[in-house]
Amino acid sequence: MAQFSSDLAILGGGLAGSLIALAMARHRPEVRVLLVEQGERLGGDHVWSFFETDVAPEHRDLVEPLIARRWSGYTVHFPGHSRLLSTPYASVTSARLDALVRATLGPDSLLTGAYVAEASPDAVLLADGRRIAAGAVIDARGAHGLPHLTGGWQKFLGRMLHLSVPHNLERPVVMDARVPQHDGYRFVYCLPFSEREVFVEDTYYSSDHTLDRPVLRQRIGDYADSMGWHVDSVTYEETGVLPVIAGGDFDRFWNASADPGVARAGTRAALVNPMTSYSFPDAVRFAMHLTALDNLSGVSLGRTSHAWAANHWRRGRFYRMLTRMLFGAARPEERRAVLERFYTLPEGLIERFYAGRPGLADMARVLAGKPPVPVGAAMASLAGGGYPLSDLGLAGASR
Repeated sequence: MAQFSSDLAILGGGLAGSLIALAMARHRPEVRVLLVEQGERLGGDHVWSFFETDVAPEHRDLVEPLIARRWSGYTVHFPGHSRLLSTPYASVTSARLDALVRATLGPDSLLTGAYVAEASPDAVLLADGRRIAAGAVIDARGAHGLPHLTGGWQKFLGRMLHLSVPHNLERPVVMDARVPQHDGYRFVYCLPFSEREVFVEDTYYSSDHTLDRPVLRQRIGDYADSMGWHVDSVTYEETGVLPVIAGGDFDRFWNASADPGVARAGTRAALVNPMTSYSFPDAVRFAMHLTALDNLSGVSLGRTSHAWAANHWRRGRFYRMLTRMLFGAARPEERRAVLERFYTLPEGLIERFYAGRPGLADMARVLAGKPPVPVGAAMASLAGGGYPLSDLGLAGASR
């Protein structure tokens, strides 16, 4: 006999799963949701950020209560130039996500400290033997690897620094690539949350998925010193190793699951921007799409999520090509030049690129002009696929 029952059991209380739960509560309150999370806190320890142009106006009611801090623009720095862009930027913290989901769902719709042993389209078996009967199950537990897909990795370590004096940053620095280049393309990312509090992240586009935490902590300390910041304390730390997808076989990836019929969301469904590993826009769009479905049975939801993810895969062809060129055509020390050139393009194009909505003219503009890598290498890279993304213990925030 089942110990729990629901119309929709959502496995995983990270970004994707929590957004689905919030969207259902707001737009389909008649659907009984049960959110199942293996940790005690929803969202783990993460900061998610997005450009406000990533989210359609009709979806902003879902996102607005989650925003912990917003800014009127952002800055990028490269050795050859710096640029201020006016696109509004916002951040969501795991603490705010946890508080909002708990307040919205209530204790009867939330199950924490629960490890999933098995899942089918309409039932879940927990590791302690408890069972959940559900009209439908959707798996949003993230990914420990992406079998049959290839590419590279975006990996990072971020720390919230409390300073003894103001940092004097008026807006986020989304990329500071003036730093020494190590392990592929390296940049530092800064979010000024208050006058003396700044989140600093050391990020790499790398062919290697290993993360040396002590080294990255030291580099963040060195960056703070170079900025003239005296760090009183570190109040928070997060790490991540996220897939940057260059190619693969989507059907084999989907069917590699223990039960391919179970609906999926987030990274588990490869719903990320293939080049940036950025998932916030897709998580919002998919959550809102689910609220519009008439049939929320397990089998139907499984088919719906597969169709949505397959369409996302097809639409990501351009980004996968760029990923192959970034990793295959540019030597690690040359990758910075590729991104520096990108940030000379029109601001509207950059907005559409991050939102996953580039038009044909945008694609042509990205590829036009003298490439920052050898033409022969660029052409040869198109036949490559990158590195296997399976069984790597992928972990961390979904951008």
